[in-house]
Amino acid sequence: MIADKRVLFVMAVEAEYGPHLRARFDPLMIGVGPVEAALNTGLALQRLDQDGALPDLVVSLGSAGSRTCTLGEVYQVASVSWRDMDASRLGFPKGVTPFSDHPAEIALHVPLELRAARLSTGANIVGGEDYAAIDADMVDMESFAVVRACQRFGVPVMGLRGISDGPGELADMLGWTQLLALLDERLAQAVDMLEGALGR
Repeated sequence: MIADKRVLFVMAVEAEYGPHLRARFDPLMIGVGPVEAALNTGLALQRLDQDGALPDLVVSLGSAGSRTCTLGEVYQVASVSWRDMDASRLGFPKGVTPFSDHPAEIALHVPLELRAARLSTGANIVGGEDYAAIDADMVDMESFAVVRACQRFGVPVMGLRGISDGPGELADMLGWTQLLALLDERLAQAVDMLEGALGR
């Protein structure tokens, strides 16, 4: 509980869940990529719904890539989009799932006094010149899926992303993991801001 509200934190992998975050909450680990994230978030919310214990807020947090946001800094997610979905040959806008009810870009709650940036979710690791084709400030592999699962249950979502990589090419695991300890500390500081923000 934070400010008398049930808050569910969701993260992709243990590597992003360092000692600072561990001191603050136990997250739902949803796995890597849109499919795992949607599956695990949806199943968890279904169980909570059956128990009459749906959260008042879901917070999706972890790392992200960007070639325009500052490495090592944490941003709120202003909006999410799905870069893999492209049925434009059939007349649907890029990013919109055919015959569904979502826009190409979904705005999220931004309750903190923290910089916000647009996020693109997809099933690929982005690096180098791949960023030029993406209409967003940051990239991850889970947030859009989390948002869609939460929408099915009417649960609000916010996102917090620490920039782990981006400028230049991402060639190996070290390129992703070397800033995770710093991001653990800074994400924890952002989480601490929730008490006051949700109380207001």
